[in-house]
Amino acid sequence: MYDPELVPRDTTAVSLDGRYFHFTGPLRSFFEPGGFVTVRLEGGMRELGQVEDVTFSMGGDMHGTGRILGLISEDTRTLDSRRSLPFISAQIQPAEPVEINSLYSGSGDLLDIGTSLSSTDVPAHLLPHRFNRHTFWCGQSGSGKTYALGVVLEQLLLHTSLPMVIFDPNGDFTRLREAKETRETDAIRSLLSRNIRILRPASPDPDSLRVRFVDLPLRAKAAVMHLDPVTDRDEYNELIHLQEVVGSVTGEEVVPTLRQRGTAAALALASRIENLGLVDWAVWAREFEAVTDILDTRPDATVLDLGGFDTPDEPLVVAMAVLDDLWARRERRRPLLIVIDEAHNLGSPDQHSPLHDAVRERLIQIAAEGRKFGLWLLLSTQRPSRIDPSIISQCDNLALMKMTSPVDLDELGTIFGFVPGNMLTRASQFRQGEALFAGGFTATPTMVKMGERLLEEGGADVRVPVRLRPQP
Repeated sequence: MYDPELVPRDTTAVSLDGRYFHFTGPLRSFFEPGGFVTVRLEGGMRELGQVEDVTFSMGGDMHGTGRILGLISEDTRTLDSRRSLPFISAQIQPAEPVEINSLYSGSGDLLDIGTSLSSTDVPAHLLPHRFNRHTFWCGQSGSGKTYALGVVLEQLLLHTSLPMVIFDPNGDFTRLREAKETRETDAIRSLLSRNIRILRPASPDPDSLRVRFVDLPLRAKAAVMHLDPVTDRDEYNELIHLQEVVGSVTGEEVVPTLRQRGTAAALALASRIENLGLVDWAVWAREFEAVTDILDTRPDATVLDLGGFDTPDEPLVVAMAVLDDLWARRERRRPLLIVIDEAHNLGSPDQHSPLHDAVRERLIQIAAEGRKFGLWLLLSTQRPSRIDPSIISQCDNLALMKMTSPVDLDELGTIFGFVPGNMLTRASQFRQGEALFAGGFTATPTMVKMGERLLEEGGADVRVPVRLRPQP
């Protein structure tokens, strides 16, 4: 943590363009990538800067570069980010908390997500109105990624009326309606008053997670049945004709109806349905309410617990039904945050079943075109390579937790070129719960120690059982 009293006064900087600066000083200077500094100009004016790179050699001086963020007002409470001045020689020192807070002056309501890594007494914020961009959330296993994501989602529930749907494969958000603390606070009471739906496969109505087959578009029905319109052209054509009557028969009657038709294609399609066991899938709505109908009522948050199905295709059917329905209704321009935890389950470039292809293609379309319709993605995964490049390349916000792989960090540096390389590199040294936020939803790239959650976390690591030693 920076302490201005310990920083040498002979640390000087130069900026020829008023946008970037170079500095030099003794090794005992406390400057690190991501840290904030105050540049003291002649006449008493001050500028806020951020260090981006630091180099040094044993026995020599420290050298570094940074970016000027704007002019600090006389009362230190506001920052004019549209103005900055060049200087030939100026003294720099770590910024005071009030100066760092000026970054968010005039920003309106903020999401409080923790504290700054460089100044632990400085709160860290995100800008809620800039979640109208796609967000990529990344961190290796054990980095605290899902817990930290919960912190941000709680803040969005507290401070915005942006509805969200959460694809939850591991049950990590299924306790989003339960307070973590026994004591009551205004924030907890506010969260508990939100309309939060938890939908599970095995739950009774009205909390069951189900899809209505008849509502799926033809392309989606074909994907469920692993049908290709060219390779399986006869069965596919039979499916087209089946659509004319499927609304008037129950799921149990589909196979008998096809066998009654008696054509070779109908018999083949009936056998395909039986071989796949489609009729017995728990995902079908039957007399229950479909997930798409529930989402259309606009709950504040809807958690889709995808982990309770018996077959691996059923979660994909839910994802396909939801994403297709949202896209079909896109012209209504009703904002929605689509949160996909373990997003590689749905957006991997390496999975090529008909259902995987259908879900990935829809995600690519939403990533490319959904923003203007109010469909905003938040994708969380362990490695950037596990998400199709056509999806991740459309993300404007980055949340990065501990990442030790140089290959992954290089890939992130290529995709998110606006993040200083040395700040990305620091992610390899993060402890659990530490993160780098960059992009439109933060005033400047910021390294953060995440705060505490207010609601219960559904998932948790399983501990190794310890054998108790016998007492002597």
